[in-house]
Parts: sequence; structure tokens; C-alpha cells
Amino acid sequence: MTILRRAFADLSVGQVHYAACGDPQAPAVLLLHQSPRSWAEYRDVLPLIGARCYAIAMDTAGFGDSADGGVPASIAQWARVACELLDALHIGRADVVGHHTGGVIALELAAAFPERVRSLVLSSTPYTDEAFRRARAQRPPIDEVAPSEDGSHLAALWQRRQGFYPPGRPDLLEAFVRDALKVGHRVEEGHRAVASYRMEDRIGRVTQAALIIRATNDPFAAPHAQELQHHLPQARIVDIEGGMVPLPDQMPEAFARAVLDFLSTRP
Repeated sequence: MTILRRAFADLSVGQVHYAACGDPQAPAVLLLHQSPRSWAEYRDVLPLIGARCYAIAMDTAGFGDSADGGVPASIAQWARVACELLDALHIGRADVVGHHTGGVIALELAAAFPERVRSLVLSSTPYTDEAFRRARAQRPPIDEVAPSEDGSHLAALWQRRQGFYPPGRPDLLEAFVRDALKVGHRVEEGHRAVASYRMEDRIGRVTQAALIIRATNDPFAAPHAQELQHHLPQARIVDIEGGMVPLPDQMPEAFARAVLDFLSTRP
């Protein structure tokens, strides 16, 4: 049985939390979560990948149990902190997996620190260009709800996400609400950081082998897969049928299988 271990690393922003599974001497796989989630998005994925690799899921700076250091939130900042964690764990190179916001951070990590990223898995990752930024600016906040004395904002959080989560899985919505409450007033920071990220200026720097995972029932990210592949001609697309916004904890076996199949065949 692969044991999951949790720990903190002292980085520039303060203490950053991570969970890990597997042999630290095995090839490292760093997993980055969506907003406003935490490492727990990969709770069931970690042992599956950790059976063959050293799998690490970190809490992005300012999310979960990780400090933000009082530094303004940005994709570039979060990628720098992810690289600091690799340094702290004495990992020279890692395969990097990101879901939603985590995929955007993973792409920046590959662009800014190419020598540290062996390959890239972009799961349900948007392509953020000027058209994306314009469209996002015209939409209301994704998860931000006004606090209320009677607690009705908790139900509002649930209802904001319910249509994008599988029916009959209240556990997934509970996990989302727990993480969103931890972030508090910063619940929208990840979405704002994605919306302001100029991926069109960065994606050309990415030369690593890449996999694009498309969750077919994810209305936010599934339409971006072809556009991402256009800018990453070395990437291939794998569909996970029925996958929705919470893909890693909705379908951990299918998710881990897609990642491991890619890692076993990448150059």
C-alpha cells in the first residue's frame, strides 16, 4: 500500500503545504490544483500515481494550508513558488500535471523554468488570450458570494457549482465548499489571476512533451483543447468521457491512467 504523507516546506512566502506518495527516488510528478481547491483535489489520484512515481500535490500559495507571503496573486508568482518547492524537495526535474488553474500554473512553470519540467499534462486548461480576457471581464465572478449572517452564502457557493458537478456526488461539492471557505475573501483570486495571464506571450516557450486532458462534460475548459494543441503542436489530446469540472476527484482512476499512460510513452 502506498502511504500518503503530508508536510510543510519553508519557502519565500512562508510555509507551503504538500502531500506526497511513493518513493522519493522515483521520477517526480508535481500536481497543481484548480481554484479555489487544494491538494485534496488529488487525494485519490496520489496513491495511484505514487505506485510508480514520486507524486507530490501542493497547495498553491494562498490556498489550502499554504501561506501567500502577502505577495500579490499571479500565475508567475505561483509558478515561482512551485519551483521553490522542487528546490526544497531536492527535485531537479519533474513531470508537471495541472488541472484548470493548475494547468495555467504548470504551463508558466514550463515556460519560466524549462530545465525543471520534464513534461507537461494540462487537464481542462483554458487558453488565455485577449479574447479570453475580454469575455471573462464581461462575466460575473465565478465563486464570489456576499457573506450573510444566516449562512445562506454557503448554499449560494454550493449552488454556483452544482450544475458543473456530477449528480449524486454531494461529497465533491462538500470538498469544494470546504476549500472555498478556507480561502475566504480570496476565493476569486485564482480566477482573476488566470483571466489576467497572457498565455499567448508565454506558450511559445514551451517545448516539452505535453498531454492535454479534455473532460468532455466540462463546459469551461473542454472547448479550449484544440486551441491549446494549435499552440502546442507536440501535444496530443486524450478525452475522459463524462469528466466534469472536478475531474481528478470525480474520476481519479481514469485521470491517473491518462497521466501514467502518457508518462510511460513520452520521450
